[in-house]
Parts: sequence; structure tokens; C-alpha cells
Amino acid sequence: MSQPPSDEQTHNPATPENTVEDLHVQDPPTRFLGIVKQLGPGLIIASAIVGSGELIATTKTGAQAGLSLLWLIFFGCLIKVFVQIELGRFTISEGQTSLAALNSVPGPRLKINWIIWVWFAMMLTSMAQLGGIVGGVGQAAAIALPITGDYAEVVRAPSEKQIDWYLTYKADRELADQTQSNFSQLPPVHQERAEFGMQYLETRFESLRAEGYPIDELISRVDGGETLIDPNTWDDRLWALLVTIFTAILLYLSRYNLIQTVAMVLVVSFTLITIGNVISLQATEYFSVTFNELMSGLAFKLPEPIGGIDPVKTAIATFGIIGVGASELIAYPYWCQEKGYAKFTGPRQNSDAWSNRAKGWLRVMRFDAFNSMIIYTIATMAFYFMGATVLFRQGLDPDGMRMVTTLSSAYVPIFGNYARWLFLIGAIAVLYSTFLVANASNARMWSDFFRIAGLFKINTEEKFMKCVGIMSVVLPCISFCVFASRANPVTTVLIAGMMQSIMLPMIGFAALYFRYKRIDRRLRPGLVWDIFLILSFLGLLVTGSWGLIKVLTE
Repeated sequence: MSQPPSDEQTHNPATPENTVEDLHVQDPPTRFLGIVKQLGPGLIIASAIVGSGELIATTKTGAQAGLSLLWLIFFGCLIKVFVQIELGRFTISEGQTSLAALNSVPGPRLKINWIIWVWFAMMLTSMAQLGGIVGGVGQAAAIALPITGDYAEVVRAPSEKQIDWYLTYKADRELADQTQSNFSQLPPVHQERAEFGMQYLETRFESLRAEGYPIDELISRVDGGETLIDPNTWDDRLWALLVTIFTAILLYLSRYNLIQTVAMVLVVSFTLITIGNVISLQATEYFSVTFNELMSGLAFKLPEPIGGIDPVKTAIATFGIIGVGASELIAYPYWCQEKGYAKFTGPRQNSDAWSNRAKGWLRVMRFDAFNSMIIYTIATMAFYFMGATVLFRQGLDPDGMRMVTTLSSAYVPIFGNYARWLFLIGAIAVLYSTFLVANASNARMWSDFFRIAGLFKINTEEKFMKCVGIMSVVLPCISFCVFASRANPVTTVLIAGMMQSIMLPMIGFAALYFRYKRIDRRLRPGLVWDIFLILSFLGLLVTGSWGLIKVLTE
């Protein structure tokens, strides 16, 4: 009779010992169309990335830094794929899940490996991050389909931050007029932004006055040093609750294929709209990007803090979740297993047949990973351009209750009054895809954590999937509770991003350990790949250390 496997065995720890025939071994496809039919894990990961990393964090970084951090965003998308593929290589070679593999990395142990404990801390912030994501879905739905109308009424007015920005630059402009200078107290790069942003806000204020909204009263209160506190609203919470319930039911009942299909459709539609919007911005007078501006954004330089905002801090947090974030790096091998890459390869053997199968499925996996990299890199750059042109030049910074309404402003120059509906539909799609896929991935990782930590006896695939089903209900509910507590959705996303930045070099170290100490020799890559893998680790190490220093020194 077969026995439950241990962490050190070379197959899926959630599955008992099986023969090659039991695992339905398949030869890998060799033709292009055959390979395309086997893609999927990367698309699932890409859909989890676009909602939080691209739509929220990347756009906010662009809104704060302009084009000056374009190089960091581009670098953040490209650098992680080599570590991603190395983790997938180890799973195909050894059949282990990500957490089981990380649990074997050398270092201190307190029942489980030190990296697993860091992962545990990161995942706690990830649940808060998903609270911000479901909050974004609730905000968008509350504007598109109001129930009581309370949320839509509150966000009509500009935030205290926007009014304070307006008053600060207004005072500086008055001083400039008196001294016959041009915004003398601002760095040159922000002078044009201040002029354009003032015009935008004054036009918006006039529109509110025409509607009878007491905007002048709000301006006077902020000018007098009063803190504006937004009232509690119900529409965004009610919609977030409905989305949470629907997601819990969908994840409990569904499996891989449905998740892959839903995620792909939701993300592709909105990303194509965003790319089209960015291209169209080049035809506008104020939002087009010149060649010199583009080259300046690709230069390795950092923007200076201004107005109490440090764009670099936001960018480091963004780096952790754009492209393949730390959470997605660990989740990717789980989806590779469910797709069947490791199962089709079969348990490791000394035969040439096994080696050839493994190399063939590794080729499919690499194609899958690089294909998803192209998708999320294009999407990330598009969202960054939106923030760095439209939002930055208007002095807008998505935050708090007005996160969704501020982000929608990036679509107005091209789509006009239709932007609101176009963006809201797209935002619901892309944010929900992240909420759906991230909870599905987290349910699998948490279930594996419970097994590794010995909290539950999970020694068969049936028990593993039962635990996944339970966590698929519990995790969305926890995320909703975070949002219902009125945590700032942008803040929760950025905190989680900072934790992922800190986690990234540890995952990079683990990938190097697997490559040089654990991987089957027949599957080891060549020198060129090793160089890129080492450079990837060094990039993650520098950025992660940078993020840790930022956290400890503030």
C-alpha cells in the first residue's frame, strides 16, 4: 500500500505515490499550435498581476513621479521572469510544490524554514491588499450602479489632498506674480505641471459651483487648517460584499479551466482599451510624450520628493508587485502542477524517456512564462504612461475613497464623457480578475502551508483540494472585512507591495539554490541562462534591500 509522501520526495506532496501510468504521462507538444494549446498558468498569473500592480500601484507611481521612473517599472517587469522559470523548472524536475521546495532551503528553522515564516508575514499583508482590491471593485460598482447613492455623492467633491495641493500652488503662483517669476518655489520639472493642474482644478471647481455644490466652503475649511473627514458610505461596502460572496461560491465550485478562462477574458479586454488610450494620447497637445521625455524616463535617475510625497517609496512598493510579484512567483508552480506540466512529465527517473519528456515540458513552460511576461509588461507600461502623463500633469494622485474616480480621469482626454463608463466597466473587470485569481492562488498556498506546518493532516490530493475549497471561502471573507474596516485601499496595496519587495531576494536566493544544488543535472540550463538568473537575483537583492532600508529608516 502506498504511503503519504514527505517534503523531501520528488513529486506533488499533496498526492500519494503513483506509478508512471497512474499519473497519465504525456509526451510534450513539439509544434507551435500544440504548445499554444498547453499555455495557461502564465495567463492566470498575468491576470492576478494587472489589477493591483498595474492599475493601482503603477498608475499611482506615474502620477507621483511622472516619466522619471519609467526605467524602474520596465526593469521590474523583465527581471523576475528568470526566477519564475527556475521555480517552474524545479517543480517539473522534482514534483514539489513551491512551499515544500522553499522549506528545503538551508537556514534557520523554527519547525519550518525561515523563508516560509517570511512568506507567512507577506501573506498576511496580501490579505489586506486583496481588501484594497475588492474595495476598488466596490467603489467602481457603487458609481456605475448606485444603490443608495451615498458613495457617488461623497466622491463628487475633490479630496482634502487635492484642495491642499490647489491652495499651495495658488499661493506660489500669487507669489510668482508679485515677483514677476514663474512658480519660483517649484523645481523646473514641476512648473508646467503646476500651471496645467491649476487650470484643471479651477475648471472642476467652476463645474461644481454651477451644480450648486458648496465647494468654496470646503476650500475655506482646508485653508483654515481643518481636516476633512469623509463620511462612512454603504454602497461601496454593499457591492464589495456581493462580490465577495460571488467569488467565494465561484472558487468553491470551480477548478482550473474556469479560472483560466474568466481571468483571461477580463484582463485582455481592459488592457487593450488602455493600450489604445495611451496610443491615442499621442495625438493630444498636453498629454503626448516626446522622444526626449521618453529617453529621460529611461535614464537611471530618481525624482526628488515634493509636496510631502516621496515617489521613490511608492515605486519600491510597486516594484514588489508589478510583473511577477513575490506572491505570484510562488503561486506559479502550483498552477503549472494543476495544468499538468509536472504530472505529464512523471516522477523523476534515470531513463532517457523521462529526461526528454521533462525537457519538452520545460520548453512549454518557458514559452508560457515569456508569453505572460510580454502581456503584463505591455499592460504595465501602458498603465504607467497613463499615470505619468494624464494624472501627473493634472496634479492628481489616486488615493482613499477617490481611488477609482481619480484613476478614471486618465481616460477623459481621449474618451470624454464616455471615459467614466468605459473605465468603470474595465476597472471592475481587471480588479475582479485579480481578486478572483489571487484568492484562488492563495487558497492553494495556504493549504500547502497548513500541511507543511503540520497543522492539518493533508496527505492525499482529495484532502488537499478539500482544504483549498474551504480556504477559497475564508480568504475572500477576510479581505472584505479588511475593506469594511475602512482601510485605505491604495495604502493596503502598497504595504503588501513593500513586503513583496523584501521577499523577492529571498526567492531569488532559493532559485539559485535549486539551480546549483537540487535540480536534476540533465535539466540544468546553460551559461547564458545562468548569467541572466544571477543578474535577476542581484537586481532583486538591491531592490529588496533598498525597500527594507526605507522601511527601517522611516
